[in-house]
Order: sequence, then structure tokens, then C-alpha cells
Amino acid sequence: MPDTILIIDDDSSLRRVLEYNLQQEGYTVITAADGESGLKLFADRNPALVITDLKMPGISGFQVLGEIKERSPSTVVIVLTAFGAIDTAVEAMKAGAFDYLTKPFNRDELKLTVKKGLQLRGLSEENRLLKEELSGRAEFHTIVGTSRAMEGVFSVVRKVADTEATVLITGESGTGKELVARAIHSGSSRRSGPFVAVNCAAIPRDLLESELFGHLKGSFTGAIRDKDGRFQTAEGGTIFLDEVGELPIELQPKLLRVLQERVVEPVGATHPTKLDVRVVAATNADLERSIAEGRFREDLYYRLCVIPLKLPPLRNRVEDIPLLLRYFCGKLGAERVTISKEALARLQAYPWPGNVRELENTVERLIIMREGDQIGLQDLPEKMLSAPAGGSAEGVLRLPPEGYPLEQLEREAVLEALERNDWNQTAAARFLRIPRHTLIYRMEKYQIVQPGRK
Repeated sequence: MPDTILIIDDDSSLRRVLEYNLQQEGYTVITAADGESGLKLFADRNPALVITDLKMPGISGFQVLGEIKERSPSTVVIVLTAFGAIDTAVEAMKAGAFDYLTKPFNRDELKLTVKKGLQLRGLSEENRLLKEELSGRAEFHTIVGTSRAMEGVFSVVRKVADTEATVLITGESGTGKELVARAIHSGSSRRSGPFVAVNCAAIPRDLLESELFGHLKGSFTGAIRDKDGRFQTAEGGTIFLDEVGELPIELQPKLLRVLQERVVEPVGATHPTKLDVRVVAATNADLERSIAEGRFREDLYYRLCVIPLKLPPLRNRVEDIPLLLRYFCGKLGAERVTISKEALARLQAYPWPGNVRELENTVERLIIMREGDQIGLQDLPEKMLSAPAGGSAEGVLRLPPEGYPLEQLEREAVLEALERNDWNQTAAARFLRIPRHTLIYRMEKYQIVQPGRK
């Protein structure tokens, strides 16, 4: 079923032009001549996207925007403004508009802006449905992403959550390994039991055995009473062993026994105690290399890695960055803050070595230090503004003396980037240092299609 678009403008000729062009693109279009009738149509038809003029008699476009965003925050609103009134359009974006079109605009500009707006709405809705499918519980609201890489993560979590299988989550620091572990726990039949997180690298080595497995009174100096370890605390629930690759080699046999026999033996005990707990572990280390170097037991690795789950770094899912930005702004109570297109392009081009955690910290800094309600290039840290090194001192082009068409050059650059990256659009966009939606626009402009696809 085609998306429905509502056009609100008191200029009848402009309404007809917009209606015709959008119908040619396959959309269902409804129109209104003023804000009051436009809001009635909105209530009756619930369109996916609204295009409204800002200056209209009666109810202004600003009022229309405010009413729509209050009733349906997910509806995309594009505002129309006269040339020279850009400041007004920027104010509208601060109030929640997705984008603006300056009169007069061409058909391609209209088509691309509408397409991008509907893609964003689709991403938001897809993200919501994915998380609802995964679980109706609140733990999943913090997992944000609709990229193909994150869909793969969601798929694995859905399959393994309500099982007893041990899961080993791998990935770089800051990719959200604990969030995924909590999602697995929340999707399981153990959800009413405790979720106990342990950072194996953060507990002093000489205390780690007691912290994990507990101890009996008098088992060592200072043991003045019996103490349950984290495994006993997690009874009936899930224990999450973060940075499990840092577990000392002498404690690894004890963890192996827990996994094999489901028993725990506190320090000083002579008999093991039965244990009902699920184990989810995580690491950013290369455990296979640790095995080769004698720092990690191979049999323990295979016991932990019943279900391997690798989380993608943020640089491999840059299409999730707009959603993450909106999420973190909302989390910080700054829902009205917007990001300029130029700033977003820089954020998507940055490699994010600290992954989602670094992005969240960056957003917090930007929110605190911003001057207005829009974050622009001037607000970004210097490291995100510095162009990455590339090419040679002589450049990468050898143009013929008679000249060469710029459009042909651009087409060849896009085609080569796609071919070098096996037609992975995200990787090709990163190679060209442009946002993915810009790459898609160029592919459509130059009619570039992957061989074998229509």
C-alpha cells in the first residue's frame, strides 16, 4: 500500500504541481487549502508525511507543525518557505520539522527530500516493530538500530533468548555487549530472576575467586562470615561475565566445572552446591589468540562459545547513527535539538573507535556545550572535522588535456567505490566519505545498478 502524503498550502497551483509530481512517484496524495482543514484531514487519514507551507492565513504552518508533532511524533513534516526566509525554516526544524524546501524547488529536490523523510519514518517504525517482536519488556528500548548488521543481532537474540544455551558475545569496546546480555535475559523464562553482571577485569585478582564463587567463614584471613558469590546471587537467573578473557588461568578450571556440572564450590567448602543459573559471557579480546598463547583454556572457550554472537562496530552500521542521535537526545531531555545535514555527514564519516559509547558521550557533550537548538559543524570536536588523510601529493586524478565531464567523473568514482566494496552501499559510502543516502541518490541519478539485479 503506497504511503499517504498530505499537502497543506493556500496556493492552489502549487498544490496541483506537488500533487501531480508525488502521484507520479506512486504516492497517495491528499490536499488541503488551509491549516484548519489540513488538521482535520490529518486526523481522518493519518498520513505518513505532511508538506505544509509556513505562511498561510488562519492557522499558520508553525501551528500545524506543533499540532501534528503533539498528536503523532513519528509523522514526518516538511515545510515550504519562500527564498530568503531560511531562518524561519530553521526555526521550524528546531520545532520538529524533518526538512524544508525553498520555493521554487525542482522535482528532483522534492522527490529526494520526500524519499529521505519516508525512509527515516520507516527506520523508526521498523526499529519499534523489531523491538516489540523481540520482547514487549522495557529492557529492549535501549537497543537501537535497524541496519542489516543489527537485524542479524536481533535475529540471534530472538532465537537463543528463551533457551538455556551459554552465549559468548564478542565485539569491540562500546558496542553494547551488556545491553545485549540483558536483552537475552529479558527474553528468557528466567526474566523474573536476577541479572548479575560481573566485570572480571575490574575485581582484584586475589578477591576474584571469592567474589565469583563465595567463601565459608574462616576459609582465609578476614573471612569472618559465610559469603555468597556472584554465581549464588544469580540463582534462578542469569550471570553476565564481562571481559571473561581477563579471567586468571588458575580460576578457569573452576568456571569450566560450573558450566559442565552446574555446581559451585565456595572457597573453603568440601562439597559442591547445585546451581541453577544461565551464563552469558562477553569479551573484546581475541580468545583464540589467547588460547594459542596459553592464557585461555581451549575447553573453556568451547563451553562458553555454544552460541557465538558478534556485535558490529558502529563504523559498520553508520546508517543507524541518525536513530542513535535521536535516541540519545531524547534520553538527555533534548528532543527538540536537531543536527544539521553537514554535521550529520561528518558524524557518519567519523570512524568511532569507541563505538556507541563514544557516540553517546559525544552527544552529551554537544548538548551541554551547544549555543542553540541546532548542532552544526562549528559544535563538533576538531577530530571529527579533520579530513582523513588520503591520496598522494600529486592527487588521484590524471585528467586529459582536452578536459573531462564532471558528471562522468562522479559516476566512475561511485561505480569504482561500489565494485571495490562488493556492492556494499554502507562500505562504499564510507570509502567515498559521504552519507549512505547521498550515495543512493547518486546511484539513482546515474542509473547505477548492481550486475544481476534489475
